[in-house]
Amino acid sequence: MSQDPAAHRKGVLLMILAGLCWSTGGIFVRHVEAPNGFEVVFWRSLFMVAFLFGTLLWWHRGKVWSRIAAVGGAGLLAGALLGATFFFFILSLMRNTAANTYVLMSTGPFFVAVFGWIFLRERVPLRTWIAIGVALGGITLMFAAGIDRGRTLGNLLALGVPTAFALNIIVLRRMHAQVDMVPAVMIAGLLSIAVALPFALPFAASLGDLAVLAPMGVLQLGLGCLLMTRATRYLTAGELGLLSLLETILAPLWVWLGVGERPSTLALAGALIVFGALVANEWIGLRRLKARRAQAVEVPVQ
Repeated sequence: MSQDPAAHRKGVLLMILAGLCWSTGGIFVRHVEAPNGFEVVFWRSLFMVAFLFGTLLWWHRGKVWSRIAAVGGAGLLAGALLGATFFFFILSLMRNTAANTYVLMSTGPFFVAVFGWIFLRERVPLRTWIAIGVALGGITLMFAAGIDRGRTLGNLLALGVPTAFALNIIVLRRMHAQVDMVPAVMIAGLLSIAVALPFALPFAASLGDLAVLAPMGVLQLGLGCLLMTRATRYLTAGELGLLSLLETILAPLWVWLGVGERPSTLALAGALIVFGALVANEWIGLRRLKARRAQAVEVPVQ
């Protein structure tokens, strides 16, 4: 990992831009009139795949197919799990407030920690267990707020996103895989297109819907993933996790400002508890990592 300040600033900027891209998902979905969530997944994935394939073709020219094939079985499995998150995300947003969906999605680091402890016997720091306990309290409030509004299913679908993504990470760790995320995301798009197509027919999206879904696939998902992939060259995992929370802050804000969708007071309180637990856990972990690195490079005075 580069310690050059200029490279670090570049990584931070890339992650901020990635968070901005990802945060537009809610406002895009709110401007789609097609009622079938599977059709939304189909078109969003189709536009994303076209964008990513064009990018890979530009980067690798004649070697593009070998780069895609290089992801192997691990990449296919990663693609399947990533593809599942596409369905959970869209179907949740169409049944839930943007605030609930994005906050519940952001619990991914906790799912990774718990699954790593269960399946890989990885140690979970005490601070993370405390943060998980606090976050569970916030999630309970959010579910309580959603019961009388018919949003329980939307909340459950939102939790499917971090669950599938965390399982993806655990599988890659178990297989000791190094998968290029750009082809893996494109494979996820291809798989989601194949799964969504039978449920998307007959198509009902208007030209206006396609005008919304095209930038959603290209900018919100495709470009966001490209920027994040570039940022991983310059930032630690802790920094990536902390900066990715920008999406959780901005996404509900855009929907609130754009279509006046305000979460209930109880749901908002739960969201603040979950978000506070996430920020505290990531921030403390990042500070301790920096402290350990500083001690490692410290030269003893003779």
